[in-house]
Amino acid sequence: MRKIIAITLLGAASVGMTFAQKSAFRQELAIGPSFGMNFSSVSFSPRVPTKLKAGFNGGVTIRWNTEPNLGLQAEVNFTQHGWQEKFEESPQYEYSRTINYVELPFMTHVHFGSERVRVFVNLGPKIGYALSESTKSNLNGTNPNPTRPDEQHELAIQKRFDWGLCGGPGIEIRTGIGSFLLEGRYYYALGDIFNSRKADPFPKSSSQVISAKLTYLIPVFRK
Repeated sequence: MRKIIAITLLGAASVGMTFAQKSAFRQELAIGPSFGMNFSSVSFSPRVPTKLKAGFNGGVTIRWNTEPNLGLQAEVNFTQHGWQEKFEESPQYEYSRTINYVELPFMTHVHFGSERVRVFVNLGPKIGYALSESTKSNLNGTNPNPTRPDEQHELAIQKRFDWGLCGGPGIEIRTGIGSFLLEGRYYYALGDIFNSRKADPFPKSSSQVISAKLTYLIPVFRK
């Protein structure tokens, strides 16, 4: 009989705790600024030796936590992609291209942890549009190594619309004045920056970006 009472009490306590956890959850809409650094490159085919190029990212983030461990996050950002070439055979030369984008990531936000400290993962698609580009070079029209492609030096960006997948982990510190988030993110473009028809020099010219960013979110609505 004592076992039956104990099991009943434990079951009731478990149901009560589950109900309390569900009732304690409140949907939350938050918005705030973000800024950080990008380290980007472009994958060319035929191959062009490149290394990561530093750039800036910043914008506005809006997040809606709809479930206890699940939410949606959208952003409007200004971000810099591009590439920097390696001239190992002629290190005195340099060439880099900076491409300025406005981008709109739309991601699923999954989080775990306490009310104060949480770890999270964001994952989803991203679209962007190239606003402008600039080049830094001392090649002066020469090709230090004739065995490597150099058509990319004279080509302007031909496909301004950019799209792909992005995501990464982060940590969130929740305080009385808002949430502070530190996040790492990887972006893989599914489109190219140059035309990729048979007659074009590059069948592939897709961006890859590693970024780190800080975000400050202020709750504006809870229910």
